[in-house]
Amino acid sequence: MIEWIPVIVAEVAVGQGEHLNPISDLAGQFGVNWKFLFAQIANFCIVAFLLYKFAFKPVISSIDERQKKIADGLQYAEEMKHKLAETEKQHKKTLKEAQHEAQKIIAEARESSKKIIDRQTQDAVVQAEDILRKAQESVELEHTKMLSEVRSEIASLVVQTTAKVLRKDLSDDEKSKYSDSAAKELSITES
Repeated sequence: MIEWIPVIVAEVAVGQGEHLNPISDLAGQFGVNWKFLFAQIANFCIVAFLLYKFAFKPVISSIDERQKKIADGLQYAEEMKHKLAETEKQHKKTLKEAQHEAQKIIAEARESSKKIIDRQTQDAVVQAEDILRKAQESVELEHTKMLSEVRSEIASLVVQTTAKVLRKDLSDDEKSKYSDSAAKELSITES
């Protein structure tokens, strides 16, 4: 429509008094003044240009900037979602490894404690056997010592009884002979 305006203007200028053009006749009937119409069109173009330059362009750029920030925010949220999922997987994996390691340590501790208990049990058995052996040796020594003392007492009693039976005092040599003879007799009877 704007392309027709120069043609209309040219026609109006050529035939101002003549009404050869049906469009200008129609426009005249509606009370269109071509000078004011062109001025209004020029004003509209200037206002449209100024609005575009100073209003729409900054608004559109701020809208684009906000859309970019929103897109970046959504992308960042997606990245964080993936990182969170990856971190959770890593956490579960680490937790599973820690549980496995803990079970391994517990198994090793049980095995170690079992070995220690077995070793201590064996040591206790060895110590008990050692105590029993020493006690038995001590009993045998006591028995031997007691038998020796008993033999000595019996030999002494035999010597005293012999001295009384014979009613005489025996010399040390005779006492020794009788003691040895009594000791031999006692050892023969024990065997």
